[in-house]
Amino acid sequence: MADFDLAVIGGGINGTGIARDAAGRGLRVLLVEQNDLASGTSSASSKLIHGGLRYLEHLEFRLVRAALREREVLLRAAPHLIRPLRFVLPVNAARRSAMLLRLGLLLYDWIGWRKILPGTRELDLLTDEAGQPLRRTFHHAYEYSDCFGDDARLVVLNAVDAAERGAAVRTRTRCVRAERGDTWQLILNARGQRDVATARVLVNATGAWVESVAETVLRQRPKPHLRLDKGSHIVVRRLYDHERAYILQSADGRVVFTIPFERDFTLIGTTDRSFVGDPAAVAPTGEEIDYLCGVVNEYFRAAIGAADVVWAFAGVRALYDDRAGKPQDIGRDYALILDERFGEAPLLTVYGGKITTYRRLAEAVLEKLSHFFPRTQPWTARSPLPGGDFVYDGMETLIARAQRTWPFLTTDHARRLTHAYGTRVANVLETVTGPADLGISFGADLTAAEVRYLMTKEWAQTADDVLWRRSKLGLRLSDAQSATLDRFMKDARSENAQS
Repeated sequence: MADFDLAVIGGGINGTGIARDAAGRGLRVLLVEQNDLASGTSSASSKLIHGGLRYLEHLEFRLVRAALREREVLLRAAPHLIRPLRFVLPVNAARRSAMLLRLGLLLYDWIGWRKILPGTRELDLLTDEAGQPLRRTFHHAYEYSDCFGDDARLVVLNAVDAAERGAAVRTRTRCVRAERGDTWQLILNARGQRDVATARVLVNATGAWVESVAETVLRQRPKPHLRLDKGSHIVVRRLYDHERAYILQSADGRVVFTIPFERDFTLIGTTDRSFVGDPAAVAPTGEEIDYLCGVVNEYFRAAIGAADVVWAFAGVRALYDDRAGKPQDIGRDYALILDERFGEAPLLTVYGGKITTYRRLAEAVLEKLSHFFPRTQPWTARSPLPGGDFVYDGMETLIARAQRTWPFLTTDHARRLTHAYGTRVANVLETVTGPADLGISFGADLTAAEVRYLMTKEWAQTADDVLWRRSKLGLRLSDAQSATLDRFMKDARSENAQS
């Protein structure tokens, strides 16, 4: 008998979503990730939970409709991580006519299955505060709804939920070989320690590495269906005072978002270029940074340049290319390829996918494998993620409760913790009765109590895990503070290993 019913390679949003769904159906699940959770593309997105307004121009109606339907499903499942966001779209007649924009937004609203999010409205930029930071040549705009979320924490919480439902989650564990027989035999390496696990079914959900894993680990020669596209983002000091985002039409036909980010910053992205090389080494180029600044400067009165960038990051989108059309016509939808052979264990390969549609992708994977796992039913559509068991508009009430329970927390500290952990703030601060119990402060409002929780409950092992994936406090800590945190975590790991 195999150790596991289902083994998943890849700890990004697709892999963790599949593991969570399968574990919740009672399957024995193994999730293997060679680095930290969300260490690849899943922490380098635009962090939008959206339908993709521009995809309507490419006639991807099915993808847009599916993504729009997921916005409110995810908002209800993780109201601490995901929030409604209004987007301001200035009319630039040189790019797209007002009539075309209005028709596109009417369609966006019509297929959007909205029950919570408000619809589109017109704005007079000469009187609305959204016009204040813009150049005076822009007089008219439309405003519509989508959502913004913490992509990396969404990945982590899917893994947490999977583990709590019985899944074995193994980070920093490389699958170096997978031998295929009537079951899969996985040869695992965790920091030099060799282990073997067996599984009835294997899922390759490694994103940009999906075909290299197929060749080097599974020893297959897959048809070349993978196309890699690079998306780069920059973060600058806050460009404006209000809490709405902008969607700006660029001269090349793309759009660039400016999004309020981490209270004091603005997130700007994204680019879209073909990528060849090692996805682990992807980084924004000077040309891409100049491109994003240039689009912003075309619309905003206050100009920005490369010197204003406080953080830049890039990710690689793994797209499914069936080689049937032009490269620019490649869709953003996912593809699931099931390899079944008589007398051999099945393999399912995941291509593509978006943060917004990860839950539907996971359901589709389990549906495609349903003849191997009969009598299981979908369940995630109405089940909150850890910490998300409160009403979607209840954040302020939850923050106020945290301040009453731990009155020594500052308002900003209570707000950040509640947005990160939701109702599980009580787990993070379980043994905290006074300021001294928080332990050492590493900078900003990051304390030893929170770091220990992240290490014991969320697989954090390094300062980068904490500062850039479990949070974005890397924007606020100095190099010296980050080094202190890294030493603290290294010492804590040594203490745990000895105990």
